[in-house]
Amino acid sequence: MDELRRIDLNLLLALHALLSEKHVTRAALRLHRSQPAVSHALAQLRKHFNDPLLIRQQGKMVLTSLAQTLEQPLEDALGSLNGLLAAPHFDPALAQRRFRLSLSDYASRIILPPLVRHVRRVAPGVDLAISQASRETMLAQLLDGELDLALGLFPELPQTITAQALFQDTFVSVADRRVLPPSGRLTLNDWLTRPHVLLAMRPDAFDEIERTLAEQGLRRRIALALPHWSAAVEVLTGTDLVLTVAQRAVGCLQQQPYLQAFPPPLNIACFDYQQAWHTRKNNDPGHRWLRESVWACSQPGA
Repeated sequence: MDELRRIDLNLLLALHALLSEKHVTRAALRLHRSQPAVSHALAQLRKHFNDPLLIRQQGKMVLTSLAQTLEQPLEDALGSLNGLLAAPHFDPALAQRRFRLSLSDYASRIILPPLVRHVRRVAPGVDLAISQASRETMLAQLLDGELDLALGLFPELPQTITAQALFQDTFVSVADRRVLPPSGRLTLNDWLTRPHVLLAMRPDAFDEIERTLAEQGLRRRIALALPHWSAAVEVLTGTDLVLTVAQRAVGCLQQQPYLQAFPPPLNIACFDYQQAWHTRKNNDPGHRWLRESVWACSQPGA
């Protein structure tokens, strides 16, 4: 307790931002404070710990050995403090709260409709703000506190991010049946020589399909890269394009009389679709309710 009396708790927030960003200006932006104010906070922290904390090496700022040892204890302490200050009880029927989620078109089609119905029925005072971003951006936003929950595929997670599998899915290819052979599917050689549609937030995304191809020393031609699911399906009709996407995303093909789904002619592993959040949210009862709601609404038949 004596140590707590010797330091302003706001300095711990500044320390957390500085250790995460390793840059005074970016830390200031993260904290919504001026750069001189954060520089002053850094000077106070250096005096308190009797250590420079951030030093310049080869043109960039790096953490000192002491600063590196502070990262995890500080993360744990702020997470515990956040849990302590969070509301001890969450009643969805009475709650007035806004949650920020990031999810793709894929999750929007599968999870968002039942989730919105559930929220409107049991928690009419809860608002949802939905955004869409690449997985790298979603993880950065979780770390920065700009998001409450991110939905996607996260094969690699920072130490302070927790993920839960919502369901497992596999990949299927889709094409205009009029340019498919009578069998309704393509050989690997034919599949590779066809022009492909890449459904991703970034045109240079290296997704699970590209990773599988690279592991086998194979390549495909991406003739069209775009982030919009509905458009990716619409452009297939009347072309020789092939789209390979998650199985649960192609439920709308009944509305597309000329399109046909078929197994890709290579073994692309199944994947776990996940929800991810910062560990500081673990003990927040409102956030726990949100996670449980998303999980329930992601199950088949929800």
